[in-house]
Amino acid sequence: MEEIISYNIKKLLRDYNINQKDLAKIAGVSESTVGKWVLEKSTPRMGAIQKITDHFGLPKSYILEEQPTNIIEVSPQTVKIPILGEIACGDPIYAEENFSGYRYESPDNLPSGRLIYLKAKGDSMEPTIPDGAYVMVREQPEVEYGEIAAVLVNGDTEATLKRVKKQGDIVLLVPDNPTHEPYVITEDNPAKIIGKAIKYTQDL
Repeated sequence: MEEIISYNIKKLLRDYNINQKDLAKIAGVSESTVGKWVLEKSTPRMGAIQKITDHFGLPKSYILEEQPTNIIEVSPQTVKIPILGEIACGDPIYAEENFSGYRYESPDNLPSGRLIYLKAKGDSMEPTIPDGAYVMVREQPEVEYGEIAAVLVNGDTEATLKRVKKQGDIVLLVPDNPTHEPYVITEDNPAKIIGKAIKYTQDL
């Protein structure tokens, strides 16, 4: 097991062009601990493996299992897309401290424009978007009626995913789950569209 994990860790370092210090930060461990993984002196705990695979959008088998050698390797060239986390009051949304990590996508078929990921929390958009899914968002200030948007609410400190609809002059942020109430945008309850939801992915 140590040999397989060591091989896979070294492959990850090579494929994503990062060093042991970078991986230690991602996994929440010391650099010396990563060194022990590489030298087959120890194996990572499941919590560290989960952090690594979540960060890179990989299955846990990438770390834990022997990889097939009879397939053509896919080019490691990827696009790094930030995951939007909690938003600090007063910070611009794209401040580095507002991001909780990155996901890596193939440049093939990526939409144009500035992209971020937002992790869905709760069941308000189910069944369309499952809880815990990573939703790709393209930055744009407006969306069409009925489209799903990432929207800043609660004094621009929280990002949420909702459908944008209108009733007369009233703008509503509507969940797909009928057990949740719409969010009514008013002067006292403002909101700001970050961008349009493009697609979602979910780790197994």
